[in-house]
Amino acid sequence: MYNGPSAWDRINSFALVSYIPEPLAGFLDRLRQELVPNCFLRAHVTILPPRPILSSPEDAWEVISGVAPELLPFEVELAGVDVFPVSDVIYVQVSAGSVELQRMHAALNKKGLCFQEAFSYHPHVTLAQDLKPDELDELARMARARWAEFSFAKKFAVEKMVFVQNTRRGQWLDLGECSLG
Repeated sequence: MYNGPSAWDRINSFALVSYIPEPLAGFLDRLRQELVPNCFLRAHVTILPPRPILSSPEDAWEVISGVAPELLPFEVELAGVDVFPVSDVIYVQVSAGSVELQRMHAALNKKGLCFQEAFSYHPHVTLAQDLKPDELDELARMARARWAEFSFAKKFAVEKMVFVQNTRRGQWLDLGECSLG
């Protein structure tokens, strides 16, 4: 029986995220499961997309925890559902808070965390990725319909950052959390 990731399971793939609180998180998690069954990621907005790091995780954490006090908490508001044209990722747009997320990304994409990403940083909440081409349009329509049905506030405060590491099994592990400001 599998009891959690061993040192062998962990890979050199790290990210920095801010988890979305309830009730929005629960809705987004259920929607993601509906679009991509067996996807068990917690609803989040990504600050630093997945990347290998050249330093140790401890050194990377030192950079993150050193920058966090300089960043003030802010509110993010989510807008409509869209699709990135090249990668076919279905996502929820960030309207308010996009500039602050871009500033955070710029402030943290340095030293041992620096990485040249395949796409320029675009704040969003991922709903579905790695889809078959023949299912993209239908799943995007479904995501838009479900998103329109959500009746609670589509905004949340970004007050904390969580440093996460990927594993060979696709599980993300929380390594550390720090508050902004």
